Amino acid sequence: MTWLTALVGPDDGTPATWQFCFRALLLLPYGILCIRIAGRRIFSNLTPLDIVVAIVVGSNISRAMTGKAPFIPALVATLLLVALHRVLAMATVQSNLLARFIKGRPIELIRDGKVDRAALRSSHLSDDDLTEGLRMEQAARVEDVALATFERGGKISVVPKTKAREAALS
Repeated sequence: MTWLTALVGPDDGTPATWQFCFRALLLLPYGILCIRIAGRRIFSNLTPLDIVVAIVVGSNISRAMTGKAPFIPALVATLLLVALHRVLAMATVQSNLLARFIKGRPIELIRDGKVDRAALRSSHLSDDDLTEGLRMEQAARVEDVALATFERGGKISVVPKTKAREAALS
């Protein structure tokens, strides 16, 4: 390990410039590896767990880069966190209770063209937020919506009345 210490420098924040550069060369593929292990979902439809892991991984890699944390222990701890994230993500597939705790649950905002005001309030959404979400899903008016749901990832999904009718008829 002395060869690695010679290459990455000391962990007291005083590596030479070339040692910081070598750390960067090691940490970029290491960061990519961590994200690949965590899976694509870490950056789509973020859950609180995904956000925390992404922030901590970035912070740990930054601290390892700048020498503010011991290099190898920071990498090991980061890899452990990413592996734990992966295990929890797989466990949420098996356990609805765990999934609800980690990911939350979807909340119906509109059913059959009627807005659920209590659901809006509990989701901390304004009428303007709801209108924006509808527009993003190409729904012009609340009355045209069969179902609008505030999804676990923070997006509003919309089923227009015409599509709901077509599905019921098939």
